[in-house]
Amino acid sequence: MDSPVPPRPAQPRLRRRDRHGRGMRGPIAPPQVPLSVSRADAFVDLVYDSRDRLERRWPQLSQVDFLILDVPGSGPDGDADTETVPLGRVAPAAGGHRDRIVIYRRPVEIRTKSRDERAFLVHEVVVEQVAELLGLAPESVDPRYGQD
Repeated sequence: MDSPVPPRPAQPRLRRRDRHGRGMRGPIAPPQVPLSVSRADAFVDLVYDSRDRLERRWPQLSQVDFLILDVPGSGPDGDADTETVPLGRVAPAAGGHRDRIVIYRRPVEIRTKSRDERAFLVHEVVVEQVAELLGLAPESVDPRYGQD
């Protein structure tokens, strides 16, 4: 005797996110909190934090552009022909551009292991570049320069 085969449903059952059918219970994080910040974005934040700290003492820094590049360039403006890889440089005002301080992200990241070390080195590099731009000693730009 042949047993009857139940008919197949016309529409397949909807698959849910999890086997209990509850789905997500709520958002993973509040809307104002970024779920992930890239290394480059975190680095930009470190540079701007350092700039803001120095700008309180040196208001003229509001007229200086701070740029973050991945690596030094190899053109006439670049520093690739030097023996050591620079961490930053100053570009004086020219051709309609304001004074610029350039910080190179990858050389700084390679020399540091933790976020705290990176924040310290970024601030040191920014202080050195600001000192060069203003024609002062780094210790006069930031009295805590060189201290751990």
